[in-house]
Amino acid sequence: MPSVPLRSLSLALGLWSAACAHSTSSGADNPGPKGSTSTTAASPDPRVGLRAGKMDAAEAVWNLRVLSKTPPSQQFVDESNSDLAFKDHYAIQGNYNGYQVWDITDPRKPALTTAYLCPASQSDVSVYQNLLFVSGENLAARLDCGTEGVADTVSSERLRGLRIFDISDIAHPKNVGNVQTCRGSHTHSLLVDPRDPENVYVYISGSSSVRSSSELPGCTSGMPDQDPNSALFRIEVIKVPLAHPEQAAIVSSPRIFNNLTAPPRHGETQQDSLARAKALADAKARGAFIASMPGHGDMVLSDEDSAALLDEIVKARNGSGPPTAADSAALRQAIPGMMAAMMSPQADSGSGPTQCHDITLYPAIGLAGGACEGYGLLLDIKDPTHPARIAAVSDSNFSYWHSATFNNDGTKVLFSDEWGGGGQPKCRKTDPRDWGADAIFTISDRTMQFQSYYKLPTPQTPQENCVAHNGSLVPIPGRDVMVQAWYQGGLSVFDWTDAKHPKEIAFFDRGPMDSTRMEFAGYWSTYWYNGVIVGSEAVRGLDIFELTPSGFISQNEIDAAKTVHLDYLNVQGQPKLVWPPSFALARAYLDQLERSKGLDQGQLSAARKELAGAEKASGTARQDALTKLATELDGEAGGAGDAAKVRTLAGAVRQLAGATT
Repeated sequence: MPSVPLRSLSLALGLWSAACAHSTSSGADNPGPKGSTSTTAASPDPRVGLRAGKMDAAEAVWNLRVLSKTPPSQQFVDESNSDLAFKDHYAIQGNYNGYQVWDITDPRKPALTTAYLCPASQSDVSVYQNLLFVSGENLAARLDCGTEGVADTVSSERLRGLRIFDISDIAHPKNVGNVQTCRGSHTHSLLVDPRDPENVYVYISGSSSVRSSSELPGCTSGMPDQDPNSALFRIEVIKVPLAHPEQAAIVSSPRIFNNLTAPPRHGETQQDSLARAKALADAKARGAFIASMPGHGDMVLSDEDSAALLDEIVKARNGSGPPTAADSAALRQAIPGMMAAMMSPQADSGSGPTQCHDITLYPAIGLAGGACEGYGLLLDIKDPTHPARIAAVSDSNFSYWHSATFNNDGTKVLFSDEWGGGGQPKCRKTDPRDWGADAIFTISDRTMQFQSYYKLPTPQTPQENCVAHNGSLVPIPGRDVMVQAWYQGGLSVFDWTDAKHPKEIAFFDRGPMDSTRMEFAGYWSTYWYNGVIVGSEAVRGLDIFELTPSGFISQNEIDAAKTVHLDYLNVQGQPKLVWPPSFALARAYLDQLERSKGLDQGQLSAARKELAGAEKASGTARQDALTKLATELDGEAGGAGDAAKVRTLAGAVRQLAGATT
């Protein structure tokens, strides 16, 4: 029987298992719907019934302005875009074919700085100073970044782990180091320890099969109680000397999952179970190729993927023309072995998670949030090389804990559930509201207490993959506001300041790629960076937005958010947001007090008048006016409806006075 390269099946199943140029169109002339000061979205919801299309799908937008929509560069068309990292005025966009660097100095006209061809899965990216870090996990990724893949089961040419690039000349990156790991790097998180300026630390989450010890010595896949060196049930911590990145190496493999048992799971909805059974039966009846995924059941290979695999078999026997019946039989016989090679041994039925999907590191508070298959973990990361689990939560409504986001003061953490793995429609009318959603927890005494769920509030079609995915905080002062990707559900901006009652306040959505069948697409991630929201659309490219004032967010709050400037951003290495003193910041707090009725209207008007007068003054006169206003606000706080916010406002005014020269 001719051997079928593992690379082919890995690529064919890539999206299923993972889910685990200048701008050509600008939305600058589309300021959003009328009545933008309303706190009620249009009814019926404009996201329902949008026309399908790849680059010309109909769009719905609320309380946002589309600045640009930029398609992928030539070598990245029809390969999935993944996550984003930011440095200076660049957005670095991962892709299964490598990564693209976009100059977003003018967010209305992003310009391609470089497109670096280096295939891997998923090519998640992080950046710090002159170094770029890129994840690689699948069996086809090569150390030399070649496009031909790796045909052999065991090969010294394969890369599964972390690539390190020197981007001192960002238009011409240089691969200066690679760190191989036993399970590859599905995702990674970059930890900048404020006490260690000489090094950075990379936490690796690998979710693929354990590679052969013949390929990487020391890799074993037994259960930890039988093999203490097992590559399962652990993460890796890589230490990277900034001056010598070529010396990067694994320094620890923390077993943060010890003593966790299998969490409760909800399985499928009855509708999905019946539909899947029918589709599988129909596929078998027509002779389709079936792959069995342990823990997930059978899946049907698409006609396109089956044709590609059969073509590999024909080539392997030096044949030509269409595949024969013998070729089809060879493929059916080969699939179980290829699946076994791709998948890790399954843990005991009572075991907890063997891996994390994403770990969000928040070094400013010494904590991390681990989204780890069946659990959400709270980790102590004060010692970067020895993270320790301090709390764990599970939820029968969750299917796959995917990512985590802390609020800025570290009193809450939000976990997302990637039910369906990112490749399935899970925002339909028939889908439960508390499945495939975000779960919001408060943090107290190093424990987590559940408060509520948040899910995209409008239904999507069966032709749109849709589930909670990657997002970040929007730096609205004094509030917890987040922008989040929902694949073909678009992006949603929501306020979770009240942890029990999160509320959507802005959105953007497109119609499905195809109105007759589901095709993978949509936002992989949407992040705020230095005044704009940048979205990595898995198929359509790079989109950039800005918030517009509404009944939920004032122009002053937006202006205050734009004063927060970051030199770089890796969302999974969450930074502490700090607002510099500004008149916009003081006015933002006044707007919030008006919205919440936290201060008497007459006092609000007087404070605004005094603030305006101080802004027109300069030097000592401005400083005196601001100091006087701060003192008055302190005096008014005791009788205010929101005393804490009034004192915060007084503090912001006093800081502004101190910044006046």
